[in-house]
Amino acid sequence: MPKYILFDTETTGNQEEDRIIQFGAMIVDAKAPLEVYDELCSTEVAIKIEAMEVHNITPDLLEGKPVATQTNFYQRLSQLNHTENYLIAHNISFDLGMIEKEGFKSNLQHIDTLRCAKHLFKELPYHRLQYIRYALDLYKTEEEEAKKNNITIKAHDALGDVLVMKLFLSKLVAKCREVYPDYNPMEKLSELTKTPVFIETFKFGKYKGKSTQEVASSDAGYLNWMKQNLELDEDMKYTLDKLTNSNNHY
Repeated sequence: MPKYILFDTETTGNQEEDRIIQFGAMIVDAKAPLEVYDELCSTEVAIKIEAMEVHNITPDLLEGKPVATQTNFYQRLSQLNHTENYLIAHNISFDLGMIEKEGFKSNLQHIDTLRCAKHLFKELPYHRLQYIRYALDLYKTEEEEAKKNNITIKAHDALGDVLVMKLFLSKLVAKCREVYPDYNPMEKLSELTKTPVFIETFKFGKYKGKSTQEVASSDAGYLNWMKQNLELDEDMKYTLDKLTNSNNHY
């Protein structure tokens, strides 16, 4: 029976030198009690002020805490690092990248709830976890879910985000069954995680709110400028490559 490992990290920042300072995780198994992890961990890397502003974790809170690899969650994750289990996160490339800095090499199947949201909830203008929390009314049931699992909800907290992610995963599974009725939903979500999303509308920049295809027709030079000058996620790179490829016509 596969285990589903939902996790989130809080970190010293989002640059290459930054490291994990908190794990929040839930491990779901249909035949076993829910495992919950909420652990701070120490690091020699200073916490950036901008990061403290988001998660409210200050250096004094990390004093005497174990390093990331010595936390209960990291050790449990290492035990479960097999191909039949699933590792799940919202924007998994970031959180996975952070644990890889600690020496972890994943053998798990991956589900990125962010990319799956883009595939299955295209009608939503944004797919940030907190946006989804309100857009899909997840906030109405999170208190009940927290009490059931003896969890205290805190804003901008790793475990709080995992709780929202767990509720959202149920929505993704239901949507997957609706759209892809002939597939195992978890296997399909893993497949969708590997499938880039074509971005239909710009969410930022001077063409915010405009159709990417319309901009490709009217200002292709801007798309080429974006490719050369901006740090883009995989979905936007995929979209711009398709739009600027002379063999594709839109």
